[in-house]
Amino acid sequence: MRIPAIEAYDEIDSTNAEARRRAEAGEGGPVWITALRQTAGRGRRGRAWNTSTGNLAATQLFLTPMSPGDAAQVSFIAALAVADLADACLGPDTARLKWPNDLMIHGRKASGILVESGQRADGLLWVAVGIGVNLAHHPVDVERPATSFADFMSGPPPQPRDALEILARSFETWRSLWEREGFAPIARAWTARAHGLGEPCVARLPNQTHRGVAEGLDLDGALRLRLDDGAVLRITAGDVFFGEG
Repeated sequence: MRIPAIEAYDEIDSTNAEARRRAEAGEGGPVWITALRQTAGRGRRGRAWNTSTGNLAATQLFLTPMSPGDAAQVSFIAALAVADLADACLGPDTARLKWPNDLMIHGRKASGILVESGQRADGLLWVAVGIGVNLAHHPVDVERPATSFADFMSGPPPQPRDALEILARSFETWRSLWEREGFAPIARAWTARAHGLGEPCVARLPNQTHRGVAEGLDLDGALRLRLDDGAVLRITAGDVFFGEG
């Protein structure tokens, strides 16, 4: 399957910021923007995302006629592509996916995904799908324990550009399926690799915290959380923690 062009930089402030600049200047891709080092990388909810040399930082910019809500499902596609990359490097089923799109290796986070979008005057939506993968290094002073592919490989981890080639092909495969058949097959594939379903968890939302059991995905990607009183709460945004208070 043919993948979009890849434009590579040695250093950039943020691949997502570059995608936004291009989108606001009228470009639409599809194109992958990657850099060996980011000086101002960002994660979800404004968190900093440090990209050390040897790790993967890349963003795909593309246009879609979808609504922002539907287009946000692409975060699950990105997660599946990262999981496929982990399978290729570490072996099948070594990594799992934690809602909504964290790649977990033996309970430690190894990647981050940030989706941003904006409406154009022609009615189309530009979408920037930023993906960071800890190939060679991982941060140590972070809220949740992190790891890298290198920690579980007997040889050296893949070079970022080689890893991106694998990830980009997988991304196109899953995106084509999504565009043909909708979110249902994506939800099934994500669930097959899910971390923590059926287990107690804590959902920390912007203004409240809930405890319950993670039951699975709704067809829009929301997480179903079964509360102690039996009610089901749909989580559409927030952080979910397993095995933590």
